[in-house]
Amino acid sequence: MKTRIAALVAVTACTLSVTAMTATAADESKETYVYASYIRCSAGKQADEAMEQFKGAYDGAVKDGTIGSWAWMAHRTGGDWSRIFFHTAPSLKALYAASDELDKRTSGKDWEKANKQFWQACGSHEDYIWRSVVGNVGTTRGDAGFSVYYVCDSSREAQADALMKRVFAPAYDKMVADGKITSWGWLEHIIGGKYRRLATFTATDNAALLEARAAIGQSLQDDPLAQAFTGICGSHSDYIWNVVSKGP
Repeated sequence: MKTRIAALVAVTACTLSVTAMTATAADESKETYVYASYIRCSAGKQADEAMEQFKGAYDGAVKDGTIGSWAWMAHRTGGDWSRIFFHTAPSLKALYAASDELDKRTSGKDWEKANKQFWQACGSHEDYIWRSVVGNVGTTRGDAGFSVYYVCDSSREAQADALMKRVFAPAYDKMVADGKITSWGWLEHIIGGKYRRLATFTATDNAALLEARAAIGQSLQDDPLAQAFTGICGSHSDYIWNVVSKGP
């Protein structure tokens, strides 16, 4: 899509839903990069309709290996971002090459109407590139996602990653195994704004998502290591995202 709607790609929990592209806890060596744009739209339904016109091009890019996955997600609860578009690739170089290729495939006269419709609906956006650190995709990604975007002490981010693997990962993995959530992920900031880490998990629907969030909080509330994590990443923004469209 012209002017990089193809590159308007973050999550959460997404959400970003974003867990469909994270490595499993048992395969942390697998590299996955996410190009995500958090978009402010004045007419969300109009933007959704425009994005449906691009679905075939994005699905084709998944099938031929240009990208690993993509999704378009809508704000349910949280701050002022109203939509996310993301795509994934196995390296930073491949991620940027994919952005350029997607842009080519969705530019030109045949795409003028869809591009115009999208940009009339959506104005500003913030781009992020994330890299997966640890996670568990389970067997499928849920259509409802909870994302927590963290501001962290940059000198202690490696400690936060270690605590995530040691303290939170076992709890999240158990919830995937028990069917209470469908996936989760922890991603690090590579390029973008103030948020340095992204925690995300998904569930089948919003009710299951909120139940899982409460259960996770309850299980970890007395753990001193969980409190140590809060000391490193003390500020955050929460979002709930729902999938509108995604790749095959």
